[in-house]
Amino acid sequence: MQGSYFTNPLEFLISTLFSLYILAIMLRFLLATVRADFYNPASQFLVRITNPLLVPLRKVIPSVGKFDTASVLLMLVLQIASLVLVLALRGGGIPVVAVLVTSVAELVSLLLNVFIFAIIIQVVLSWVNPGSYNPVSSLLYSLTSPVLRPIQRLIPPISGIDLSPLFALIGLQVLKMLILPLLA
Repeated sequence: MQGSYFTNPLEFLISTLFSLYILAIMLRFLLATVRADFYNPASQFLVRITNPLLVPLRKVIPSVGKFDTASVLLMLVLQIASLVLVLALRGGGIPVVAVLVTSVAELVSLLLNVFIFAIIIQVVLSWVNPGSYNPVSSLLYSLTSPVLRPIQRLIPPISGIDLSPLFALIGLQVLKMLILPLLA
């Protein structure tokens, strides 16, 4: 009884801490990929908290072109470690292939969720405080523009209302529905 009493809070802590750090690495990877402002305070925060693990890994694993392989590998390793720790706490077996596939599925889900939430936050900020500058909105614009720009070319604003975020959100949800079951 004592072991199960502490298992759930411990699982929660492990999952949450690993997920937050993986999210930080994912955001840093995506912001670097879209060439967002490196000197933005939010970017600098992400760089500072991810450097302790990424810098040594980058010395061993070089980037492939503009693709930061060290970040992707670190996200995958941390996701696997999180799943293995949670499974070990539960006392179950650790099926290697299932952990690997589940880890990839979790990272793909996180990637799509980052874009979904970034678009939602950007839309809400445009309603609440339109036209003003803050460092986060600048990064959100940099992050979402590769997704929104092609849709904006196809569907121009109607009476001054940009519907591209709506269609992007629908497309990302459909993508989640198509990809994640394949990995489950």
